[in-house]
Amino acid sequence: MKYLLELSYDGSKFYGFQKQNNKETVQGNVESVLSKILDEKIKTTGASRTDRGVHAYSQFITFETSKIKDKDKFIYSLNQLLDGSIYVKSIKEVSDNFSPRYDVVMKEYLYKINIGEYNPIEKDYIYQYNEKININLMKKAIKKIKGKHNFKSFTSDTDKDDYIRDIKDIKIIKDNNYIYLYIKAKSFLRYMIRNIVGLLIDINEGKKSIDDIDYIFKSEDRKTCGRCIDACGLYLNKIYYK
Repeated sequence: MKYLLELSYDGSKFYGFQKQNNKETVQGNVESVLSKILDEKIKTTGASRTDRGVHAYSQFITFETSKIKDKDKFIYSLNQLLDGSIYVKSIKEVSDNFSPRYDVVMKEYLYKINIGEYNPIEKDYIYQYNEKININLMKKAIKKIKGKHNFKSFTSDTDKDDYIRDIKDIKIIKDNNYIYLYIKAKSFLRYMIRNIVGLLIDINEGKKSIDDIDYIFKSEDRKTCGRCIDACGLYLNKIYYK
């Protein structure tokens, strides 16, 4: 039987989602606990390979077993054994051909920015920019970034066959001293969102202009894009399936 688990986690406690030798990762921790409870070797497949320091409100993984009798008790046992930085939200049965990665219709990421006073308590969870942001300028830049483009300049990946991605929506919300950027697409390249946010910050500071965006796309050169913003403010917010 194949199962789909929904997780949330504090990415500041892990070296990313994907399992690595001798590193604390989300996938590694979940597989270890699943294997312990079910008394068999469990391997999982994740919907998104979030990087070190990136958080998730909603991440999905699949695994196979024939030993689950009571789903509610199973979730309770998982959360008792996980260290509190990972939380299992739900579990359901899925078809054998379901893929948590390839059956995704849309992903939404959220980036959080503090434009008020520096807050050391938030530093692992909200980017401490602590400067004013010109929202109208940001919105103009966002309009040029949305849509289907070659995002090769926005990633460190050098071995992809296809760098075309289609950003369906970018929404910016200001709430007192916080800025929230919501970005939706079916898929993203590595560091793509952090490079987009970094470019927006550079535009806000006058280091880049809105007119530079067309050149950055055409150059297909990571060096033209500017800074890669810190991982601390990035969250895998929602994943939509068929």
